Amino acid sequence: METLLNVFLKTHVIKDYCPNGMQVEGTSNVKKIVTGVTACQELIDEAISHTADAILVHHGYFWRGEPEPLKGMKFRRIKALIENNINLYAYHLPLDVHPEVGNNTQLAALLEIDIKGSMEDGNPQSVAIWGEMSKPMSVTAFTAHIQQRLHRMPLYIDGRIFNDIKRVGWSSGGGQGFIDLAASKGLHAFISGEVSERTTFSAREQGIHYFGAGHHATERYGVKALGEWLSSNHGIDVTFIDIDNPV
Repeated sequence: METLLNVFLKTHVIKDYCPNGMQVEGTSNVKKIVTGVTACQELIDEAISHTADAILVHHGYFWRGEPEPLKGMKFRRIKALIENNINLYAYHLPLDVHPEVGNNTQLAALLEIDIKGSMEDGNPQSVAIWGEMSKPMSVTAFTAHIQQRLHRMPLYIDGRIFNDIKRVGWSSGGGQGFIDLAASKGLHAFISGEVSERTTFSAREQGIHYFGAGHHATERYGVKALGEWLSSNHGIDVTFIDIDNPV
């Protein structure tokens, strides 16, 4: 399973700040998988109740710079996986940038944005993408569009210049730092999952509308699509479980 996923997601060519692939080893016979955005305790408990052999997530463990001791919350999570013989597979940047099941590709499909390319010239594996709506939308209509598709109201910062939105940039999750690059490209709007204090002034002073649509909400669909690919192409029993997260 790990080799299959690693090859499909091309983990060998992507530098990351966490290990991609198997993070906790369980059974060697994987027939049933639970997928979700983050390997939180609630998702682990759901996997146990589903008698899953593995959990497949976007946000796993062992991030660069985090405390290394296995104690407290981290210990309880890993203990539950080991005691129930459950594999944990996690794919971070490889799942953001994949052209088929990646978070950015899936977000574009959901919002009906025609992908034009990377915002970072010469970087085909960029986590910042841009594209165009089929027709211009007012800010009000675009806000409602995001809310309807992602099932949450986005945080909106008025760019004050463009009345309509057609050229859009986006980076799922914590990609708000790309707003300056999006503005330099002349895009009308930029979408990401989170917002920083400085994001407000970047949007206002550079004349680009900003939509903070939720880290979880913008990264819900990549791992879901990856699970569907496993099910359709390899006959794996896969269940996507969406653990609510307002962030």
